[in-house]
Amino acid sequence: QVQLVESGGGLVQPGGSLRLSCAASGFTFSIYGMRWYRQAPGKERELVAAISSAGDSTNYAGSVKGRFTIGRDNAKNTVYLQMNNLKPEDTAVYYCNAYRGVRMYWGQGTQVTVSS
Repeated sequence: QVQLVESGGGLVQPGGSLRLSCAASGFTFSIYGMRWYRQAPGKERELVAAISSAGDSTNYAGSVKGRFTIGRDNAKNTVYLQMNNLKPEDTAVYYCNAYRGVRMYWGQGTQVTVSS
């Protein structure tokens, strides 16, 4: 069955870095666009970054542009989110999302906490 499994979250101090990974299985990863979303307590889920199926096009939310980098390895069926210069407002559960047309899959999420 389809699975998206996020990893790499944790507690980090402001200014620190984390690298999230999302391992995909059960579908043809290389033809799906991939996104990272996040949801902070009491807030709606928001789109953080997106990457095309071939990895040749990326988009970022304004709040993370220049600090976060999305990438993918289609040979490993994995998408990444490199997060640098983390801020307390980046604290949230981060979700991996696969999309192709109206078809969409979600992971269970990984917690990122930025605090001193």
